[in-house]
Amino acid sequence: MENKANKISYIIIAIALIVIAFVSYLYLDSKKQYEVVVTGLTEEKDILTDEYVSLATDFDSLSSNNETLNLMLEQEREKIAQLIEEIKTVNATNSAKIREYKKELSSLRTVMKGFLVQIDSLNQRNTVLSKENKEYKKQYAKMQENFKVLEQQKEKLVEKVEVASQLETYGLEVEGLSSKGKSIRRIRNATKIKVCFTILKNITASVGKKNVYVRIMRPDQSLLIDALDNKFLFEGKQINYSATREIEYASQNLDVCLYYSAAEGELMPGKYVVDIFADGFNIGTGEFDLK
Repeated sequence: MENKANKISYIIIAIALIVIAFVSYLYLDSKKQYEVVVTGLTEEKDILTDEYVSLATDFDSLSSNNETLNLMLEQEREKIAQLIEEIKTVNATNSAKIREYKKELSSLRTVMKGFLVQIDSLNQRNTVLSKENKEYKKQYAKMQENFKVLEQQKEKLVEKVEVASQLETYGLEVEGLSSKGKSIRRIRNATKIKVCFTILKNITASVGKKNVYVRIMRPDQSLLIDALDNKFLFEGKQINYSATREIEYASQNLDVCLYYSAAEGELMPGKYVVDIFADGFNIGTGEFDLK
């Protein structure tokens, strides 16, 4: 019996050793495979980092005589430097982030090709201009000045596109009123000026309370105002208004009327110009006559 028990113990020990050896093998094999994968991802990350560094070197080699282009190049250099620092800190096993950096690298290479085309174009232009006489260079300087003006006009046009949500008006009607509120055209009987219009529906415009301002310019180019402190902000400047009113705008057509009470002798015969403002924009202009 004792021999039999010993045999069983040996068998159990042997089986246990085999299981332990097998599990150890699997662990070591898995660890080895994981290390291989991590090593591969680390190498991939290093390669990606080197590619970014190489791209940064390529950007450093670019330069032009155009200040705007140089500023854009500097912005791209800073962006690449930041990305390089980010890649250094990201975990190599973060495959999603690595893919993002690869995609961004492709985009940056495309941007660089665009810069190369622009710089090459500028260099060719400068080569041609250098062969011209002084008069032609003066003309070129004038062209450059015009180009800057066009750039400024372009910026203004872009701003106008960006303010597509600004309010608009139609049906502007202006008339003089007597002390009894009757419509008149003769200056001697006018004590008020009534300005009415409709603010058009605009679903992109902000809703809520808004201040509407009216400026009424006399025929002699003098602005009708009640007080010098009556001002509002327009294009970065504080300017006077003739009348104002707070409205509640709800992205629907809205009829609005404003009144200006004229002082005795303030009005004069001739053509008056009316401008309407809201949200910092001129949203309507019109004219009317008083005799």
